[in-house]
Amino acid sequence: MTQPSISYKRHRFPPEIIAHAVWLYVRFNLSLREVEEMMLERGIDVSCETVRRWTRKLGSLIARNLRRRQARPGDVWHLDDVVVKIAGRSFRLWRAVDQDGVVLDGECQIFCV
Repeated sequence: MTQPSISYKRHRFPPEIIAHAVWLYVRFNLSLREVEEMMLERGIDVSCETVRRWTRKLGSLIARNLRRRQARPGDVWHLDDVVVKIAGRSFRLWRAVDQDGVVLDGECQIFCV
């Protein structure tokens, strides 16, 4: 099954600017106005509504392409965990990484001791 490629036809801005604005919004959990301000600091005058439209139209396709380019996890994994007591409640924090330091998973579990 072939994946649909991203079409930037009929857009005023180049594909690199669109992809960067969507990436900023999605990756760093910024508000649309913050993305607008960051782009303005770089000399690109784009409204927050335009960024919202780009994200709605192209966000899932850009995310799929980024996930596809992401490196596969290695075959050696390391698990680290710690128990922390906060306000009388115990929390187990753990993280799994591969041999290259890529975080595979991390979670916080609450349990009673």
